[in-house]
Amino acid sequence: MSKAKIPTTGSRSALDNSIAAFLEKFPDLHLGGRGDFHEERADHLEVFGIHNIPRENQHSIHKVEHTAISGPYGTIPIRVLYPSSGQQAREKRTAVALIYFHGGGYTVGSVDEFENGLRLLAEESSLQVYAVEYKLAPEHTYPVQLDEYDAVIDASQGDFGKARGVQCVLGGGDSAGGNMTAAISLRRKDEGKKPLIAQILFYPEARIPFDTPAAVENNTGYYLECNGIFSFADHYLPRGTPPNHRYISPGMQSVDDLKGLPPVAVYTSGFDPLRDVGVEYASKLEQAGNKVIWRHHDSKTHGWLQMTAWSDSAVDAVKGAAKDIRTLAYGPTK
Repeated sequence: MSKAKIPTTGSRSALDNSIAAFLEKFPDLHLGGRGDFHEERADHLEVFGIHNIPRENQHSIHKVEHTAISGPYGTIPIRVLYPSSGQQAREKRTAVALIYFHGGGYTVGSVDEFENGLRLLAEESSLQVYAVEYKLAPEHTYPVQLDEYDAVIDASQGDFGKARGVQCVLGGGDSAGGNMTAAISLRRKDEGKKPLIAQILFYPEARIPFDTPAAVENNTGYYLECNGIFSFADHYLPRGTPPNHRYISPGMQSVDDLKGLPPVAVYTSGFDPLRDVGVEYASKLEQAGNKVIWRHHDSKTHGWLQMTAWSDSAVDAVKGAAKDIRTLAYGPTK
């Protein structure tokens, strides 16, 4: 077992001014608040939906394709973002795709709300981004979402991807989507399936966070409401599935049980109740001998991928992540 260089808890500095201004502008926007989750779905779409963002704040993208595949529970809509910077690789059939499962506590969110940030990520990384409209909880519980993730990976590694010039595939997601990306990486390893070439985890819910300093420091007032994570977990887990299950809480697994996974990039935020479980998971993965990139944004909250229309520092964070992703996909720039 190698000695970890990554700590097990994170830190925070001063809240970024532009993100503080965003939170002040939208004081009723919460993830895991006291209201009904249907209201949260509507509130998030009103703020983050691509068609509700002023055009001058929408990031450019070469092409958006609305398509779908057949999945184990019916149709799985996929929005493919083709960057101008990736056209040459697409034409040469050497493109790399990032399958993206969005956050929202398994319960809230849609691709509409993530498209703007993902456009920027696509153009800056030169990767095609396959944003998946997976089925939400509580209408659909585990393992529906992981089964759909599996189906999209298989399709993207097969004819669906080849038709778009793709030669290999990464997986990624934020928050609950980061959890599902970590989980599907474990499950595919356990089942002997072709792995993702890398996993991208933005402020992931690696496990339930209530025993951490971040759960106290960032309990409320920073967009993601820590105590609301209880309801999200209840929505996602069917009765009889314990929260320490290997594919529910990757961060609760032992170091020995996390060996042999795809390279991973983990991004954590100082003002996030999930901060310490993300840092802890990155540390465990490193101890297990996996290749790990860890970037900590100590002045940011949960959700900065969605805040690029309002925050230049969020734009900078996405650009930095895109550079890491491009390196994982194509190797170091010569």
